[in-house]
Amino acid sequence: MPTTRPSPAGPLARAAVALAFWVTMAGTTVPTPLYPLYQQAFGFSPFMVTVIFAVYAGGVVAGLLTLGRLSDAIGRRPVIAAALLLAAAAADLFEVADSLPWLLAARVVSGLAAALITGAATAALLDLAPPERRLRAQTLALAANMGGLAGGTLLSGALAEWAGSPLRLPWTVMLALTALALAGLLVVPAIAPGAAPGAAPTGSGDHSRSAARFRPRFQPLRVPAGIRPAFLRAALAGGSGFAVLGVLTAVSGLFLANVLGLRHHALTGLVVCLAFAATAVGQLLARVLPKQRALPAACAGLVLAAALIATALLTESLPPLLLGACVNGLATGTAVGTGLGAINTGVAPQQRGEAVSTFFAVLYGMLSVPVVGVGVLIQVAGLRTAGVTFSALVAVLAVAVAAGLVRRSPAPLPSTARTEGA
Repeated sequence: MPTTRPSPAGPLARAAVALAFWVTMAGTTVPTPLYPLYQQAFGFSPFMVTVIFAVYAGGVVAGLLTLGRLSDAIGRRPVIAAALLLAAAAADLFEVADSLPWLLAARVVSGLAAALITGAATAALLDLAPPERRLRAQTLALAANMGGLAGGTLLSGALAEWAGSPLRLPWTVMLALTALALAGLLVVPAIAPGAAPGAAPTGSGDHSRSAARFRPRFQPLRVPAGIRPAFLRAALAGGSGFAVLGVLTAVSGLFLANVLGLRHHALTGLVVCLAFAATAVGQLLARVLPKQRALPAACAGLVLAAALIATALLTESLPPLLLGACVNGLATGTAVGTGLGAINTGVAPQQRGEAVSTFFAVLYGMLSVPVVGVGVLIQVAGLRTAGVTFSALVAVLAVAVAAGLVRRSPAPLPSTARTEGA
């Protein structure tokens, strides 16, 4: 049985894992402000922009469903390293891209990187945290995840707006950051999933035997029965918000350029950055809202956000779009935070990576199909009609989830704020 001892590398190790998480997720949103430039350079339609984004989401889901248990089997550090290498490969593909197939390949690889890092880094930060700082570790994982999604698009938009080589420089910067994150993993100990923080590193033989037993295979969506009702309700609400985030990420640049006549890459980056930053704040709100009110509040926020985004499209106005992005982020984050709280308090450490991966597989699954549907509607009826129709459908789904909450009168959802110390 491993003995525990104080680990002076603990804070550095957590910082290194957070950096790896941030860099990998940032790479997934770097293309957002660049889509209009890629469209102009390679001559594809707005529909193909949504397909490119959906291919990324498909890569995430495929990775989560085949490799979601990998960090539970072989340890967190090697999976995080693999995610960074995939992120670097995706950046390389984007940097040399000269046609649509290159973009599609890069997005698939980027999706696989996100799939690996999501469960492994979240679980690693919890594994490395002392019991009394579990809530702080969750906050750090949240900041790295959503901060990366927000920071990638903001960084890319700024570089594309004010620096040369807009289709190359952002990827050069991401490659440098990825190299830094890989170097940082040298301070991360090889702690087995679920081991006590500060425990002695596990022997390589244990991980080798686990790796030999692990075989990539399709993993059914599976959640421990004890948290299943809370999990499913949060996933439905969070998935609705994720669908809006996906559409904002895919077509905000097209809306700003083609409808509002605002061809500013930095502005596109700002819109999506606000949405993801608000999502992080929403996850924090989930900890302080009364337990029975968190998901109803999220559903109400989704309806309001849909109305604001539809207003922006109908009136060709920027302020409702910015406000709608923020409100949708807050609502989405509240729902996602509720689901992650149920996982972190109700799932054994050895199953946590699998449960987190399953949760995000549901979210990304609900993200990818609507994005393509919006792309089809854009081809048939135009961007404005497609956006308004999509907003109405999101509002209807949010109302349906809220009605289900009232009808079922569910038991109180787990609350990390009440079960763990800060």
